[in-house]
Amino acid sequence: MDEERIGLFIDYENLAIGARDDLGIQFDFRPIADALAERGRVVVRRAYADWSSFENDRRMLVDNQVELIEIPQRRGRVRKNAADIKMAVDAIELAFERDYVTAFVICTGDSDFTPLVQKLRELNKRVIGVGLQASTSAMLPPACDEFLFYERLGGVEVPRRREKPKKKEPENVEEPRPQASEDVVALVTTTLAGIQRSSEGPVRSSTLKRALLRKDPTFSEADHGFRAFGELLRHLAANSIIELSEEGSRGDPVVDFPESDGDVKDFALLVEVVQKNGPQALSGLKDLMRKRQSDFNERRFGYSGFLRYVQAASARGVVGLEWDDEAGDYVVSKAD
Repeated sequence: MDEERIGLFIDYENLAIGARDDLGIQFDFRPIADALAERGRVVVRRAYADWSSFENDRRMLVDNQVELIEIPQRRGRVRKNAADIKMAVDAIELAFERDYVTAFVICTGDSDFTPLVQKLRELNKRVIGVGLQASTSAMLPPACDEFLFYERLGGVEVPRRREKPKKKEPENVEEPRPQASEDVVALVTTTLAGIQRSSEGPVRSSTLKRALLRKDPTFSEADHGFRAFGELLRHLAANSIIELSEEGSRGDPVVDFPESDGDVKDFALLVEVVQKNGPQALSGLKDLMRKRQSDFNERRFGYSGFLRYVQAASARGVVGLEWDDEAGDYVVSKAD
């Protein structure tokens, strides 16, 4: 696949003041540059501000080949939206005039840029947002294809709050290995099952990662303690949750569910309850099953938890499993 050609637009006042007030640090452009270098080639870099307020930052940005767009304040008046409007106009102009630019990075946490993000996606451009977690509007990340929180980027060092001194740990103690939470296991497995139901052919790790970001643009394996998405997948494979195999594309393995010794008959009670009672929230489904069969226990079939039992049933196509935002729970239904 051709590399992304990226246009970068920075609402500098939003990020610089946010870093100072929310994180207590000086804004540094380098962590953003490093993160984007992993995603493609940045062909346009522009930052918008009244630079008379950021004299100390100008050299840092110029050294990183960022074009400074001046938005002066006139006669002491605060022109709050001037930079926002100029940045939005320039981004749309670039989208039309430079069709080779395939991705836009919008660095801000301001919800006012949500319409810009939506319009760029209408124009078939990939949009990556960058903002501070503490000050980013809840409306902005879901509108993007991917959203990076600045304080989570490699190279950003946020001062820790003072804590009570801990007892000195013995030397040469190995750091605990990361463990995937039930939430990330559920997200990966339900996404994989959904892709398998809706498409033909093998599911590669890159396809799975893109689908995860479409579900949750803020998803990052680093938040769960893993250095790379491949490391997370290998951890899940080692725990027999998924199966990886290299088929023709080195570094982009095929992801599948492991073959199970269990039989579809293991899910007969689940199917019966769902067919009789209709779609059910996961949280109450086990109780319904125990009303039908008091000694039901998913561990009897080799599953460590009820969610994994239902996920396995969904992967085998005997029930449907979807997340419901309004209910705040998974909903189990009859198979399509």
